[in-house]
Amino acid sequence: MKGKLYLIPTTLGENEPLEVMPYSVRTTVEQIDHYIVENEKSARKFIKKITPKKAQPSLVFMKLDKYADELETRTYLDVCEQGISVGLLSEAGVPAVADPGATIVKLAHGKGIQVVPLVGPSSILLALMASGMNGQNFAFNGYLPIERADRKKAIKELERNSKEKNQSQIFIETPYRNEKMFSDLKATLTPGTHLCIATDITLPSEYIKTYTVSEWKQRQPSLHKRPTIFIIQK
Repeated sequence: MKGKLYLIPTTLGENEPLEVMPYSVRTTVEQIDHYIVENEKSARKFIKKITPKKAQPSLVFMKLDKYADELETRTYLDVCEQGISVGLLSEAGVPAVADPGATIVKLAHGKGIQVVPLVGPSSILLALMASGMNGQNFAFNGYLPIERADRKKAIKELERNSKEKNQSQIFIETPYRNEKMFSDLKATLTPGTHLCIATDITLPSEYIKTYTVSEWKQRQPSLHKRPTIFIIQK
């Protein structure tokens, strides 16, 4: 039998893994020695935290970051042909959703390798759940443009799409630029548009609020360098 590709979630911060994910994740990590990861150091840290007794020297790590060689990554699942299962481990949250790994999942399907997604925290879905916005029709838009003029244009387009399609529009920003994003949202969106800000999801410092833009103009949450999800709905 071929080995399987397990999509292994991690925490969204420094909380205990089993506080936010089922015990089955720990059981899976206990059984797997081959991992595809962005960063070996943080991957080892997570594995040690969720399975303290697991022997670290026997672990094999294959790097999947922006510098990874495409030809090399195509060999990452070769061990599955020998009946060895591989874990695709996220840096934060779930693999392959706003996170590297989709190419590996596609490769697995092409090779006839079973893909097993494990339950864990997704900041995108958790934010949407808590926002009070349309969970039946939504779009994730990734990062908006860095240049301010382009970013404001993109914000207006998302607002227009939200109104025309009755669709929640979800996006993210690099944490150190959150304050600028929040300022541009208040300046660009119409006063009646709803905006959800979801920060530090699942952590003790979690902050999730939805107000109209006019109401947000009276508030100034601390967002600097804190992982944040933004959702708008017209």
